[in-house]
Amino acid sequence: MKTLNLHCDYIRFTALKKALRNIEEIAPGQTMEGESKDCLVVMVAVEKGDSLGVARDLMTSITEIASQVQTKNIVLYPYAHLSSNLGKPSLAIEILDGTAKKLKDFEVVQAPFGYYKSFELKVKGHPLSELSREIGNEIISGNEEEITEEDRKQLLREVSRAKLDTSKLKENDHRIIGSKLDLWSFNNVAPGMVFWHPKGLHIKNKLIEFWRELHRRENYSEISTPQILDKKLWEISGHWTKYGDSNFKTQYEKRDFLVKPMNCPGGMIIYKTSPKSYKNFPLRVGEMGTVHRVELSGVLAGLFRVIQFTQDDAHIFCTEKQLEEEVGKVIDLTIEIFETFGLKFDHVELSTRPEKRIGEDSFWNFAEKALENILKKRKMKFVLNKGDGAFYGPKIDFHVMDSLKRTWQCSTIQLDMALPERFDLVYQAEDGKEKRPIMLHRAIYGSLERFLGIVTEHLDGKYPLWLSPNQIKVMTLNDDVKDYAQEVYQKLFDAGFEVELNDKSESMGKKAREAQVQRFNYLVTVGESEKKDCMIAVRNRNSKEIEQMNIGDFVTQLKKEINERTL
Repeated sequence: MKTLNLHCDYIRFTALKKALRNIEEIAPGQTMEGESKDCLVVMVAVEKGDSLGVARDLMTSITEIASQVQTKNIVLYPYAHLSSNLGKPSLAIEILDGTAKKLKDFEVVQAPFGYYKSFELKVKGHPLSELSREIGNEIISGNEEEITEEDRKQLLREVSRAKLDTSKLKENDHRIIGSKLDLWSFNNVAPGMVFWHPKGLHIKNKLIEFWRELHRRENYSEISTPQILDKKLWEISGHWTKYGDSNFKTQYEKRDFLVKPMNCPGGMIIYKTSPKSYKNFPLRVGEMGTVHRVELSGVLAGLFRVIQFTQDDAHIFCTEKQLEEEVGKVIDLTIEIFETFGLKFDHVELSTRPEKRIGEDSFWNFAEKALENILKKRKMKFVLNKGDGAFYGPKIDFHVMDSLKRTWQCSTIQLDMALPERFDLVYQAEDGKEKRPIMLHRAIYGSLERFLGIVTEHLDGKYPLWLSPNQIKVMTLNDDVKDYAQEVYQKLFDAGFEVELNDKSESMGKKAREAQVQRFNYLVTVGESEKKDCMIAVRNRNSKEIEQMNIGDFVTQLKKEINERTL
C-alpha cells in the first residue's frame, strides 16, 4: 500500500461517474460529494500483496500523522495513481472501509471507490503537510543483497546491548535480583516479554506445580486452549469490539484472527463440546494460559507490566444455589495461596457495572447484590468501587501488601451471566428443562509474571526452599576433600535437590560470601573431619550456627521443609 498524506486547509470533491464497470453503488459511510476543513487528506492505493490486516497499520499511520499535525478530521481518498501494482477492487474497498471503522476517535469523510472524481484542495505548506508512506507486508526476494559483515556486527551489537538502567532502581528490585541470580532478562527484540533463564524457569514451574496441586485437591480440571482464535469468536464474546484495536491480530486464509488476550472464549468452546447436566455442577475448569496484550513501550516495567504473560484463569459453572459456596471456596483458596508466601490482604474491592457493558440490568442487579451479600456474610470489609467492573459482570478484587508497604491487585472473582447467554451455554436442570449456568471467572496469581515479581521483592530474592533454584551449596575446605565433596553433591543431586558444588582452590570466606549473594538456602561445608566421619557441616542462610549432620538426616530435614512449604 502507498499513501500520500496531505494536511490541508480544505478539500472539496465530487464523484462524476463510475470508473469501473462492476463497481457497486457507494457503500455506507462513503459520499458522492464531500468537503472537510483543517483536515488530513489520506490518498490511498491498495496494492497486490496487501491483506486485510494492513487496515490496522494504515489506521496506526493515520493516527500518528494526525497527532503530529493536530487534526481530528480525516479524509480517506482512494487514489489509484500512486501505484502501478494495484490490488483487487473488492479487497481495496474492504481495507478502506475497515480503516474508516477503526478511526473511531476522528471525524472521517470517505470518498467513493471506483469513481472518476473532481477535487480541489489547499495544502497548508508546513514541513509535515506532505508525507508519503509505504505500508504493508515486506516482500523479501531471493535476489536481495545480503547484509554486509559490518552491518551484521552492528545489528548484533544492538540486539545484545543491555537496556536496563539500574541507577533509579532499589536494591531489591526484581530486575536487579533477576540479573544477580541469573533468573530472567529482557531485550528489545521482544518488548514486554520475558527471557526465562534456567533458574527463573525453575521458580515459574514450581509456582505452576503448586497451583496444580491445590487445584487438583479442589476438584478443578485443567484445560489448554489455542493461542490464535477466529475473529468471530471474539465478536460473540464482545472482546473484539472492546479490545480488538489494542491487541495482536493476524490472518490465515483471508480470515481475521486475534492472538488471545484472555482465555475465556476458548473455555466456552470446550463447554459446548458435550451436553451438561446439573449433576456436572459445580464444574470447575482451570487454565494456565499464555496471553498477549498490547502495551505502550513506555509503560513496560520488568515482570510488573508485560505484553506476554501467563494467567491462571479458571471458570466455574454453577447454579444459583451453588454460587455463594463456590465464591467462598475461591476466597479461601486465595487466602491460602497468599499466606504461603507471607502476603496479606490490604483491602478488598467490590467493583460494579461500568458504563460500557453487556447484559441486561436485571442481571447486573442480581450479580452485584449476590457478591455484596457474600462479602457481608463472611464479615469481610470491602471498598465499593463503582463503575470499575468487567464489561460482562461485577467483580471482587483482592489487594495485597508486600514488605515494602506497596499494595497490588492480583486476585479477582468475576460473576458472569452475560457470556453464557452470548455463547448459548445451557445445562439440563433437575426438572429436565434447559437453563443457563452462572459462570465465575477467577484468577489467583493473576499474571504469574507480576506475582513472581511481587514475591521476589517481598522476599528480597530469598525464596523458600520449595521454590528456590539455589537450595544447597556444597563447599570444600581444601583440595584434599574434593572427592568426598563430589560424593556429597551427587547424593544430594540424586535426592532431587537444586545443589551446586564449589571445590575451587579459594578461601572459605570467599566461597561463603558468593553463596550468600546467590541466596542459597543451605551452605554445606566438608573438610577432613567431615570426610573421616562421613558427615557434613550445615548452616542455614538465616543462622550463624553450624550443625554436624549425616547426609540421610539432612535429606529428611529438607524434604520435611519442602513438604510443609515453610517460609
